[in-house]
Amino acid sequence: MITQTTSWPAPAKLNLFLYITGQRPDGYHELQTLFQFLDYGDTLSITARADEQITLTPAIQGVPLEQNLIYRAADALRKKAGLQAGAAIQIDKVLPMGGGLGGGSSNAATTLVALNYLWQTGLSTDELAEIGLTLGADVPVFVRGFSAFAEGIGEKLQPAQPEEKWYLVAKPEVAIATADIFTAPDLTRNTPIRPLSVLLAGNYENDCEKIVRRIYPEVDKALSWLLEYAPSRLTGTGACVFAEFSSQQAATATLKKLPDWLHGFVAKGVNHSPLMTALSGHTAESQ
Repeated sequence: MITQTTSWPAPAKLNLFLYITGQRPDGYHELQTLFQFLDYGDTLSITARADEQITLTPAIQGVPLEQNLIYRAADALRKKAGLQAGAAIQIDKVLPMGGGLGGGSSNAATTLVALNYLWQTGLSTDELAEIGLTLGADVPVFVRGFSAFAEGIGEKLQPAQPEEKWYLVAKPEVAIATADIFTAPDLTRNTPIRPLSVLLAGNYENDCEKIVRRIYPEVDKALSWLLEYAPSRLTGTGACVFAEFSSQQAATATLKKLPDWLHGFVAKGVNHSPLMTALSGHTAESQ
């Protein structure tokens, strides 16, 4: 067991496009989506403990510890590995809750990857991704650490190399329940399935955007503002929206013009997760 305190990134993701191609009898939606990481996100400071206590600071208001995805990830890994071990975890949270940036899923994945290293459990990436899938559909993407084209209900992943652009990500003051979007009667559910090569060559769109803009005027207003400056769309089911730029300078210049009813940040899209870079660094240090 490695007991020194180590720092681990939990990066955000964007859905560069999202198409809903069908609905299964169990209610889940079939989709095609393209995930790319951002070089921006939460940070977890983790210390492995010899006792079985898992602590998380600061506590998230209204979320009991046992329901927090970070705790659940640590506990699931411990059970899978048959370990008696614990961890003290501190989170520096910068990603907005319910923004469609994958913050909770990324936190869970970082916990799995970091504790697999610190506890020296020796589980494979496939095994970690399998645990991750029990915690949330997006967790395996973060565990595997490469930008990915996802199909099925999001569980079928293949590596992808979209262009690494600069993004201005903005969040209106609204929280969106994913279930409300996926149960909307007028949600498009029959977009034709297309090969990745065709999708990458076309204009990127999000089938959820029309519904979200109709139900949440704040998102509609944010997108209308961003579209004045650059191609912009919704990520996931929202509430975050993003505009794409070819340079950091152009993205930062637009960020400075952001109206006071919008909060945002600038980040670069990256196809190799910062989490994997951190894992390589920690592994090299310990050898």
